[in-house]
Amino acid sequence: MAISSPGIGTGLDVQSIVSQLVAIERKPLETLQTQATSLKTQLSTYGTIKSQFAALGDAAAKLSTTSGWGLFTASSSDNTSISVTAGTGATGGSFTMEVQQLARAQSTASTPVTTGSTVGTGTLSIEIGSWSGTAFTSNGKAAVPVSVSATDTLSSIATKINQAGAGVTATVLRDASGERLLMRSSETGETQAFRVQASGDAGVQALGYDPGGTGGATLTQAAQNALAKVNGVDIVSASNKLSDTLTGLNITLNQTTLAPVEINVVPDTEALKKQMQAFVDAYNTLNDTLSNAVKYDDATKTAGPLQGDSTTVGLQNALRAMMRSVSGTTPFSRLLDVGISTQQTGGKLTLDTKKFDEVMAKDLQGVQRLFTATNTDATLRGFGLKVKAFTDGMLATDGKITSRTEAIQKQQTRNTQEQDRINERADRAQTRLLAQFSALDTTVAQYNTLGSFVSQQLSLWSAG
Repeated sequence: MAISSPGIGTGLDVQSIVSQLVAIERKPLETLQTQATSLKTQLSTYGTIKSQFAALGDAAAKLSTTSGWGLFTASSSDNTSISVTAGTGATGGSFTMEVQQLARAQSTASTPVTTGSTVGTGTLSIEIGSWSGTAFTSNGKAAVPVSVSATDTLSSIATKINQAGAGVTATVLRDASGERLLMRSSETGETQAFRVQASGDAGVQALGYDPGGTGGATLTQAAQNALAKVNGVDIVSASNKLSDTLTGLNITLNQTTLAPVEINVVPDTEALKKQMQAFVDAYNTLNDTLSNAVKYDDATKTAGPLQGDSTTVGLQNALRAMMRSVSGTTPFSRLLDVGISTQQTGGKLTLDTKKFDEVMAKDLQGVQRLFTATNTDATLRGFGLKVKAFTDGMLATDGKITSRTEAIQKQQTRNTQEQDRINERADRAQTRLLAQFSALDTTVAQYNTLGSFVSQQLSLWSAG
């Protein structure tokens, strides 16, 4: 006879016994799970270290090239007339500027009509080019037609012009005399003038502007170029924004001048100082992460996630040694020479801004060489180059950070596989034990049945 529930035949708590035996089989999981948590934390910490190494490399890269030090600021003695900013490629120096004429866009105005009235049907053909008296020279692009229907008012005509992409903008001006159609070139300069040839009803023709032909609109502003002088040299520009007249400078002409305006371009020491502080901050952030990862806290009796990890310790030692090293440059060969010192405790960097300002004012090129100098001996190169090369090496596919990360990932894989093996072994043990106890229950039950039968027979014999 089969036993429906383990333990009925023997009277034993089979489920409890099996659970305890299986728990013993799973006991090694505790160590593996603790190890898995540790490996996950280690991998996460290395991820942080990797990103902070990249940030340090980026900060060093900005200091490793001459272009990274080519930060300048420009000023104008009369911003109301001429404003200027410095960009990439600017060089130090000063010069004078004068503005005789600002660049203008052409503007026209039609004769007034009753507000909201229609003007008939026809076509406005808009063409961009330049004027010489009443002669118009096209810029080579085809004229853009704008159709005027019987229901169009000046407002709807203005909308059609603006949607046509003809190189002009249109709006409607309203006053006591009615409303006028105003048109203006989208860009300034003599070659951005326009002609509007109108055909159709008289009301449509009145909107045209063509001194050499027909049209009722009048010129309110002729298109013109900007005229200026730089150190007495005449310059002509179609725009009031000069972006390529002087390399690296963006100049805006705001109004004509009565006297020369002085423009000064000097190194942007504040921007350079911010770059240097960013380098120091990036190093300190990484240094703190490495320190916390390997330290042991006596007060809390806790160790960092990478405590005892030789790779992390090696990275920290190499970085600190690099910051104390020298480069083959003069007059500055150490970071300390320009105001960057290393703290005795903790190894963090500190930027003495006062000293940095002083050495920058005294010898900007010397400070630049300390970070950008090349050398056949890699250890004597500028600090920007050295640090960038070091971080690139650590982050390379065969670098220490990548190699250590891959090693931890392999440990995670082995850990997971071992946990799977233990769980599978425990599951098999549970199945086997339940089967064995079930068989024991069946056997005991059979013996119990036989014993009862024998007892009954003996009782019958005794009674007879």
